[in-house]
Amino acid sequence: MKLQLRHFFIALLPLIFALAGSWGFAFSVDHCGRLVGPIFAPKCHWIQLEYQLKFQTAGTLLGCLLAAVLGAALERRSRRKTAAQAVNVNSGGQP
Repeated sequence: MKLQLRHFFIALLPLIFALAGSWGFAFSVDHCGRLVGPIFAPKCHWIQLEYQLKFQTAGTLLGCLLAAVLGAALERRSRRKTAAQAVNVNSGGQP
């Protein structure tokens, strides 16, 4: 059960980073109407959404890279532990 939870949380990393990037950009930027006035506000809104999508994509990429590195490190650690146990079994329990 512990292994499944670990894989589940590693698989959630890209989603978490994507949402964090998107929401972080959305809440940190002022509203367009106050910045450019009522005439250009609709155009500014679509540009703002475009940048928000780019931040979301960058967050997803960062989350995928982090999940890959973390998963590879955990797999390497697991294989080392398995190899060490196999050596101990083959040598009769002596180090």
